[in-house]
Amino acid sequence: MSKKGNNRNTVFMIFAIFAISINMRPAITSIGPMLETIREQLSLSNAQVSLLTAVPVICMGVFAMLAPILNRTFGLRQTMTVMIILIGLTTALRGFMPGYAVLISTALIAGIAIAVMGPLLSAMIKQYFPDRAASVIGIYSFGMGVGSAASAGLTAVFFDKTGSYLFALSIWSVLALIGLAAWVLAMSNRIEVRQTDAVIVKAQRKKVKSPWKSRKAWLFLLFFGLQSSAFFSIITWLAPIATSAGMTLLQAGTLLSVMTTVQIFLNILLPQLMQRFPGRKFWLLLMLIAGMTSIILFWTGIHSLMWVGAFFMGIPLGGLFPVALLLPLDETETAEEASAWTAMMQTGGFIMGGLLPLLIALVFDWTANHQYTFAIMMLLYVMMFILTFLIGNKKERETY
Repeated sequence: MSKKGNNRNTVFMIFAIFAISINMRPAITSIGPMLETIREQLSLSNAQVSLLTAVPVICMGVFAMLAPILNRTFGLRQTMTVMIILIGLTTALRGFMPGYAVLISTALIAGIAIAVMGPLLSAMIKQYFPDRAASVIGIYSFGMGVGSAASAGLTAVFFDKTGSYLFALSIWSVLALIGLAAWVLAMSNRIEVRQTDAVIVKAQRKKVKSPWKSRKAWLFLLFFGLQSSAFFSIITWLAPIATSAGMTLLQAGTLLSVMTTVQIFLNILLPQLMQRFPGRKFWLLLMLIAGMTSIILFWTGIHSLMWVGAFFMGIPLGGLFPVALLLPLDETETAEEASAWTAMMQTGGFIMGGLLPLLIALVFDWTANHQYTFAIMMLLYVMMFILTFLIGNKKERETY
């Protein structure tokens, strides 16, 4: 194939990664601005409404191991196509069938679809961009940041214009059309993630042990879980915290927009900076200090300081996720290894990420006091700060 053809295929593939990734957060992040509205209109407890974000995140962990299985059975093209369609249909369904049962069931299905898409995208990046993984991970993270920012910031605007939280939640299904079109275009080049067949896998098991037996992989899982918990906790609870501090729903939505706009730039900027200036410990500590500073500013309840806090919180929200995604890619050598390590990391990590916001909801139902919410969030950042020293800077692949 000509160099021009290769370049065109690369552009199609990168655009497909971006277009798919923008679909991987709105089904979850659009709930945050509507949390109080849904709770009031459906007469739910905080714990019940918090399940709408907890369930898909937990599913992203529980079903992550389906990715390599479905890839082997049906192939990348069919698997990814079905997952994109599922996200689009379940998101659209929220606008036509009201009720808590519909919201929770669509959250479940969307979570399963996202769980399968994540490891496959990581494996694609490892296989097709081995020397540019940080840059492409940045685009992948950037896409998720765009989806998060748009849904977190504009959902309240759609609700304000229409008065319907059903429309505000379901409008994000249009992103699936973009993702599906980009995927079909990329698949004209028959992209596949190579999977070792069962006979070879069996022969290799003596040489390569499961990541579940690696200490480093467990550290990555714990870090990924803590950053997921911090991300989904702040995305879910910042709007309710802001309204309880006296902001209007539109002001709270704008606060989320400020935070997620900073997140978008960090999603793509930080991997580039880390590639140019190696030393992940420095970058992690810098982001974690910004996060802890932000929580203190939110904790004051002073509106002007909360706006500053939103800016600072965008730094860890935008940077921690792409760094976490790079960790298993740094430690593995093949696409299959990368997929296995990423699936393991996301299995445990997303389960943690779903449970912590739910814990905050239970504590808030019990205490009606967001002081405990801030304390839990601060604890997450302190734990990541300690864990950063255990993970350290990039090293040679771990020997077993």
